[in-house]
Amino acid sequence: MSSKLLVTGASGHLGQRVIHHLLNTLQVAPERIIATSRKVDSLQNLAALGVTVRAADFDDAASLQAAFAGAQRVLLISTDALDRPGRRLAQHQAAVSAAVSAGVQHLAYTSMPLPDNSPLLIAPDHAGTEKAIAASPLAGWTILRNHWYFENLFMSLPSALASGQWYSAAGQGKVAHIARDDLALAAATALLKDEGKNTYTLSGAQAFTTEDIAAAVSQATGKALQVVHVPLEGLIQGMVGAGFPEPLAAVFASFDTNTAAGRVADLTGDFQKLSGKTPLPFAQWLEANKAAFAG
Repeated sequence: MSSKLLVTGASGHLGQRVIHHLLNTLQVAPERIIATSRKVDSLQNLAALGVTVRAADFDDAASLQAAFAGAQRVLLISTDALDRPGRRLAQHQAAVSAAVSAGVQHLAYTSMPLPDNSPLLIAPDHAGTEKAIAASPLAGWTILRNHWYFENLFMSLPSALASGQWYSAAGQGKVAHIARDDLALAAATALLKDEGKNTYTLSGAQAFTTEDIAAAVSQATGKALQVVHVPLEGLIQGMVGAGFPEPLAAVFASFDTNTAAGRVADLTGDFQKLSGKTPLPFAQWLEANKAAFAG
């Protein structure tokens, strides 16, 4: 095979690991890989390996068309544009159009579980992007409905451990977390090999309530951690009091609402189906990362 494989967001945490797995796990020749980022200077280590690096600005359609030129297969990693409503969906729609214009044969996209009619405030971005892909003339596509990363816990748990209290509006909802590196492997595999039009929901091996996670983290770190259940508005105001702009606080809090609704609890075998491997267990990931939580 000699098709060119393009990865957007290659300077981000997920993108870096996708490139790693393409080069090292799947043994793809570097000259077959195109890595794009708006921070193209950060990709010079890849250029030194023989990877083609290009600038791509998701707010500039012409930039995307130039970046995608010559690529047969593209991985569209969802952008981090949450600063104004609708911006991220517009960016993704521009990327889909650029892929079509460039003659891309297969497009993979990192979405989320159950994006339609979700209480998560960023879900419409994913649902709209999935619809744009399905309605496009692309010959093939892969929707990767990624469950939340284990690594997302780094955003809330260090401060919760410091105070001993973890404020949550998730109720008894469960989360089927999965390691970011596992999702990177799945994305790299889909980019290289998947054919047809497929949707995969990529979950970990177990689903946990907030209390389950708190107990495991407490045991691993030796620090007491109590879950304090609060209403959604209380969670939002607590984040505002900690310095978050209210619109952003509402977005982050809606992750808990989504969890409480049971929308990130489903366990599937799709990761193993796609990658041929079993997902890393949470206990093993936690043991490897407990020092980062312990402080």
